[in-house]
Amino acid sequence: MIKNLIVFGTRPEAIKMAPVVKEFLKYPDIFHTKVCVTAQHREMLDQVLDFFEIKPDFDLDLMKPHQNLYSLSSSIILGLKPILETFKPDYVYVHGDTTTTMASSIAAFYSGSNICHIEAGLRTFNMQSPFPEEMNRSVTGVVSNIHFSPTETSKNNLLRENKLKDSIIVTGNTVIDALMFSVNKVKNLNYQDTEIEHLKRILDAEKKLILVTGHRRENHGAGFVRICEALKEIAVDNPQTQIIYPVHLNPNVHGPVYRLLSEIDNIQLIAPLSYPAFVWLMEKSYLIVTDSGGVQEEAPSLGKPVLVMRDTTERPEAVEAGTVILVGTNKDKIVDEANKLLNDAFAYKTMSKLHNPYGDGMASQRIVNYIKSILKS
Repeated sequence: MIKNLIVFGTRPEAIKMAPVVKEFLKYPDIFHTKVCVTAQHREMLDQVLDFFEIKPDFDLDLMKPHQNLYSLSSSIILGLKPILETFKPDYVYVHGDTTTTMASSIAAFYSGSNICHIEAGLRTFNMQSPFPEEMNRSVTGVVSNIHFSPTETSKNNLLRENKLKDSIIVTGNTVIDALMFSVNKVKNLNYQDTEIEHLKRILDAEKKLILVTGHRRENHGAGFVRICEALKEIAVDNPQTQIIYPVHLNPNVHGPVYRLLSEIDNIQLIAPLSYPAFVWLMEKSYLIVTDSGGVQEEAPSLGKPVLVMRDTTERPEAVEAGTVILVGTNKDKIVDEANKLLNDAFAYKTMSKLHNPYGDGMASQRIVNYIKSILKS
């Protein structure tokens, strides 16, 4: 029997790894699959685990106040050491570009396990943007044995880095698998969620909804001031819209957002949402303005245009497909593109109907099928 260890630590990782966990667990006669969480993010991680009904076999519980990249990286490597030595997994699966991803891949490399990198090959080719994610995914790519790439573009990035062609498998992105599962679950009439009930009370069904998320380090400071000024102008120019912004708890985000936007009548600043509530709100939105990577992948599957508040993106497929528009933190560009989509029905319809380049909801199945094919060969 093949031993699998699936490792993740943040909410985005948990969302994207949940369908992989559930797919492997369908084959207990072939795979002995265990889940390890680092809890790089504690509360937000637990919400996702509960929603997808996943119980970790190992929990490093590493989140501490004022933790930094130095302490977190070393704690993950040291925390995984006894697990790797005792369980002795044949394959260790990591995801994307977090500190958990990078440190876990190094620990797995030291242990001699085969490393499978899910969502492999994303690149901006700028180690400082996004920081530290570009370094994390690049280092993980160096030590990985199998690269599960979401798109042909990410595959080609890896080929340019001289990765073996046979080690790269294009699967689509598992976030689409998770999204499809989640939308069906939250739409079920029997599904109960207190956050969703609260959102129903504060939403104005007569207004177009703009959903905003923002937290990137590179936007802290002047960038967030410009973002807030743009949102204020959009709200004032378009009183028929409602802007809802679940505000990240980081003081570098929370401070300027509440200082500049809390008095605007058609802007609702709310606490960060659980994943199911966020999925529900995405599905209800008209337009999404974000600096998140995952939202760039998810929203097009729901037919929602996305303005990306970043100067670079490791997801160029969405830009090329036209499902997202890069606006950076340029106030005028954010305002102009938002106003166009709010007031030009043809432009909005064209963008909302474009094909999502990130997959069809079958990525997890392709990953598991590939590992099964190795066993047969």
